[in-house]
Amino acid sequence: MTSPQPVSLDVLQQRSQVLWDALPEEVMDLAARFDAAGHEFALVGGPVRDAFLGRSSADMDFATSARPDETEKILRTWTSATWDVGRAFGTIGGRRAGLMVEITTFRKDEYDGITRKPVVAFGDALEGDLARRDFTVNAMAVRLPAKEFVDLHGGLEDLAGGLLRTPIEPDVSFSDDPLRMMRGARFASQLGFDIEPATFAAMSRLAEKITLVSAERVRDEWCKLMLGAHPRIGLAALVDAQLADHVLPELPALKLEVDEHHHHKDVYEHTLTVLEQAIDLETDVDGAVPGPDLILRLAALMHDVGKPPTKRLEAGGGVSFHHHEVVGAKMTRKRLKALRFDKDTIKAVSHLVELHLRFHGYADARWSDSAVRRYVTDAGDQLERLHRLTRADVTTRNRRKADRLSFAYDDLEHRIAELREQEEIDSIRPDLDGNDVMEILGIGPGRDVGLAYKFLLELRMEHGPLGRERAEAELRQWWSQQS
Repeated sequence: MTSPQPVSLDVLQQRSQVLWDALPEEVMDLAARFDAAGHEFALVGGPVRDAFLGRSSADMDFATSARPDETEKILRTWTSATWDVGRAFGTIGGRRAGLMVEITTFRKDEYDGITRKPVVAFGDALEGDLARRDFTVNAMAVRLPAKEFVDLHGGLEDLAGGLLRTPIEPDVSFSDDPLRMMRGARFASQLGFDIEPATFAAMSRLAEKITLVSAERVRDEWCKLMLGAHPRIGLAALVDAQLADHVLPELPALKLEVDEHHHHKDVYEHTLTVLEQAIDLETDVDGAVPGPDLILRLAALMHDVGKPPTKRLEAGGGVSFHHHEVVGAKMTRKRLKALRFDKDTIKAVSHLVELHLRFHGYADARWSDSAVRRYVTDAGDQLERLHRLTRADVTTRNRRKADRLSFAYDDLEHRIAELREQEEIDSIRPDLDGNDVMEILGIGPGRDVGLAYKFLLELRMEHGPLGRERAEAELRQWWSQQS
């Protein structure tokens, strides 16, 4: 996965007037209303940056000298569809003709120094508002309706150079809001940009301050990083700046472990390669795993985190990581819970980590139909992601071995497809249900019904569909042995 090529400053400058002329008529109408009321009004931040990069944005962010109540009053003359995005923080939202806007009063944030929650102080000038933004590429604006481009901190030049730099001294910026350090890694992932050396050095010096930020805010930035076009760049920034030591310590810990195949520098490098290969296996929107897929990417990143605590030196100089998939699944659950992920995501990611080694050995000994059924049943609704995670986990440089594993997994997927044509492999149930069991055995609800159902399910797994007659005979024989 390669980073995008920087665009020359001349090309970006040539784009500007075309971009501003292309602003929707509704935006210019809104700007004129603020101007008529005597308020400064400007397009700011991400939409300006993305316009230069040739990316369209359905949502548009604006900043104004008007206070929230005044903003809402003017906005209501433009549309009846308005709402409070965050009045306490100065933001009012609205929609007209499919265009969503958020308008925020100029701010000069201050922080309480303990929880790092912003204490909002409204400002009076665009210049002060831009100085408080995270990076220069996000600190550009266009004053409207005059269409005057404002770039006080060299954001356009940094955009052309693919560089992330803070508008003010990085130590001051990151001390004001430590989450900006993670945002740096996130924008590196999304844009493929480099973090300017002085800015990166400040991230390293102040890394411990990230512990002042709530788990929820850290989680949201990590998710955005993982869903970016270049997550490897962002993750490397987190690790190299020691931020990961505090928010995702399982990742830098992998640097200490040599892969058991000795085909990689370390498990850390192997993990990042697996992540990239898993991303390459994501599908389009109509496919089985539409990208970007957060669960697959998190599973790829966490799949080997159980190796450090399970590392054992074997006789003859070998290294083993027995049951690292089980340990890794527990570690994954613990980390995702600490970062306040929802239960469904935690369950899916940890399940994939636990299953990622299940395929190993298939290339040496072709599975029985029973083993294939169990593989599908255990994977459940994560089967398509497991297919991709397992394939991505092959990073050997031995072409013959890689081809052998690929052919073996092709064969497994073909076996699954064949069984699907013959039976309901994705939702395997016994040939008899609980009511059937009670009727045939003449018993009521209780533990014995559960044991009988489990016995019938094992038969179904082992032999496939039995049919009612044979299933009943097998059940009666089993029951006679229990008595």
